[in-house]
Amino acid sequence: MRNVLGRVGKTHRAAVAALVKTVFVQETQEAARQQWRSVADNLRERFNSVADLMDASEEDVLAYMAFPKEHWTQIHSTNPLKRLNKEIKRRTNVVGIFPNGKGVKRSIQWIDRSPNAIIRLVGALLLEQNDEWALARRYMSLESLARIVDNPVLSLPGVGN
Repeated sequence: MRNVLGRVGKTHRAAVAALVKTVFVQETQEAARQQWRSVADNLRERFNSVADLMDASEEDVLAYMAFPKEHWTQIHSTNPLKRLNKEIKRRTNVVGIFPNGKGVKRSIQWIDRSPNAIIRLVGALLLEQNDEWALARRYMSLESLARIVDNPVLSLPGVGN
């Protein structure tokens, strides 16, 4: 949506957004694809760059509709990613200095962002988040996931004692 609206003047953004949003309220993938093409064709005369963008991105944007309908909201939403990025930023900001083994300058203005230290910290955060999503906050149920995988026997990952 941001990419589309970035190619449209401010006065037309609300109308174009309303038109594009009609795609995402369709009940089936085929209906959404037909609506996508219809919207692109309607916009082609006035906003050719938007129509070209829509033609090129149809597969990517509507890919989530190949999954069961109860997964659509989780797949097309960026909220989990935003929450994860916010947590990474919160944790890295309090560290301030990432030592690299060569000594640490005492200036507050200077921050040594050693790749190894950052990788360790962010990696630990990602592992922690994965455990939370897998065990505490089931983002998608095992039953609904079993319908879309080749191996329907799913289980939770092992938890160390």
